[in-house]
Amino acid sequence: MRMLKFLLQKELKQIFRDPAIIIILFIMPTIQLLILPAAADYEIKNINLGVVDHDHSEYSRKMVEKITSSGYFRLRDYSPSFKQGLKAIETDKTDLILEIPANFERDLVKDNESTLFVAVDAINGVKAGLGGAYLQQILGDYNNEIRTQWIQNPRMSPQPTIDVTSSDWYNPNMNYKAFMVPGILVLLVTMIGSSFASNNIVREKEMGTIEQINVSPIKKYQFILGKLIPFWILALSVLTIGFIIARLVYGIVPVGSYFTVYAFASIYLVAVLGLGLLLSTYAQTQQQSMLVSFFVTMIFNLMSGLYTPIESMPGWAQWIARFNPVTYFIQVMRMVVLKGSSLGDIRVHIFIILGFALFFNTWAILNYRKRTG
Repeated sequence: MRMLKFLLQKELKQIFRDPAIIIILFIMPTIQLLILPAAADYEIKNINLGVVDHDHSEYSRKMVEKITSSGYFRLRDYSPSFKQGLKAIETDKTDLILEIPANFERDLVKDNESTLFVAVDAINGVKAGLGGAYLQQILGDYNNEIRTQWIQNPRMSPQPTIDVTSSDWYNPNMNYKAFMVPGILVLLVTMIGSSFASNNIVREKEMGTIEQINVSPIKKYQFILGKLIPFWILALSVLTIGFIIARLVYGIVPVGSYFTVYAFASIYLVAVLGLGLLLSTYAQTQQQSMLVSFFVTMIFNLMSGLYTPIESMPGWAQWIARFNPVTYFIQVMRMVVLKGSSLGDIRVHIFIILGFALFFNTWAILNYRKRTG
């Protein structure tokens, strides 16, 4: 224990001696947590709409007003022909075109049906898909309004209708920040843990102090713990700062217990730091370590389910996500913050992360012994 105490003192002094490390550890995650949630927005607004109205009727005018008053669309072009409307898309003036056919109102009143045409600029697939879906939903609402008016009108026979009432559990206001901020906080903690831990042993190699440590009476597990514990403490500190920002800036207060999050985070960081230390045993320079750590962290982040649901990924990608520790921490954060889950609810996630921690740290200790012992 005495040797471990000296190692911890050495590591902490070495960390806090460099002002740049303090900036990277605390200030950069704070700035990222303030900026990233504003950019990672699932809602798409201000979609540029072009309209080609061949009917110029009261119904077509009201329909366009309903679309533009939704807050998602801006009327940027009103062309007399589809060919001219298509030029607006080609020049990036509009994102989609709504073409209203001639006799739209007459067909709707006489035959109870009419057809609209929507052309979407699909260069930006996400914007095109959501924009088209928004437009179809608004048109569906407009259609229901017309049917309701006609049902109340004696000219039509009343038809039975079904009203559906929905309730959004756990996030009733559909606040995307309450969904994204916990996940982004997980990514920041992961990047700090893996990146700094991966550079740790490599720094000793470059400075030449690794040989002095090898001939000292320090045991291998003590050396690994001495490298792991300081960044474990610092990563938990970053997590605390993140929760403070989430509360003060975004008004996010976990429904569940902070103890549940910190208990899981403590185990999770052992796994992530163990992975970083494992990578450092293979790298010979800090540049190699940083590049490999960046590659692994990028794969983990993109395959974690933060930006795209895991269920929508291909089968092979879902298997990768199952072997990704970041996936489980993001799930736990959302379960605790939004649902109020307890330790009993996340016990499966705990056992899985314990497996990751045991695997990565055992490999790191054995590989360090093999290469430097």
